[in-house]
Amino acid sequence: MKRTVAALLDIEIDEATNLEFKIAVTRAPGVELLETMSFVHDGNPIEPREIIAEHGTRIHLLDCAPGKLIVSYDATVIGRAEPSSVGDYDVSKYLRPSRYAEADKFFGFVAGQFDLATPPAELLLEVTRWVSTHLSYVPGTSRGTDSAVDTLLAGAGVCRDYSHLTISLLRAVGIPARLVAVYAPGCDPMDFHAVVEASIDNVWRVVDATQLAPRSNLVRISTGRDAADTAFLDNHGGSITLHASEVRAVVEGVLDNDDYATLTSIG
Repeated sequence: MKRTVAALLDIEIDEATNLEFKIAVTRAPGVELLETMSFVHDGNPIEPREIIAEHGTRIHLLDCAPGKLIVSYDATVIGRAEPSSVGDYDVSKYLRPSRYAEADKFFGFVAGQFDLATPPAELLLEVTRWVSTHLSYVPGTSRGTDSAVDTLLAGAGVCRDYSHLTISLLRAVGIPARLVAVYAPGCDPMDFHAVVEASIDNVWRVVDATQLAPRSNLVRISTGRDAADTAFLDNHGGSITLHASEVRAVVEGVLDNDDYATLTSIG
């Protein structure tokens, strides 16, 4: 499999600040990654500092003075990544409530919606179908501070909101779950996309209640508890304005079909 992905960000920095970017593809066994990345500040190239976070998430750090910043990333991804392993601490961490996925508020709710004796693999698909049928995908209906509870009450949102509700319900029924930011060939509208990974028989399986893109074509960017860990841009300090962002993700050949009723992993 060969996939090409790209991101372009146009940012105005009004006050000096520290920025974090999570737009680079995660390096993984089984995948050949060819990439270029540039940061140009008022016409001058500058070099970020890269740190590797949990699960291989790559964070690029930049101290920026006021001015115009153009960030460009292009990558070719060849092959399929091996399924990531599930560690003992993963099970503990991804069953806990988090900032946007407050699973502890859903314990009573899930008891009335799902048969908790259902085998985990089947329960995973049931929860995902439930979210898919009970939410409407409506851009602009949610805020960046909305949590899973807000999404349930609103009955609408975007991929981030679908993921947070799915994660909360899965954790509440006892299935470890986490959010993954991905490049998603076939996604419409094209943007950075958010999906969910759940631990089934000690293998991370990916589900997507939005059904916006085939799961087999997804490319991992970042992995964490919720959007607080996986946002493509974090600003620490001064004021910035994101004027524009463009994302591209395509697969060579024919886009895969996905019936969303089978177990698969991000490759």
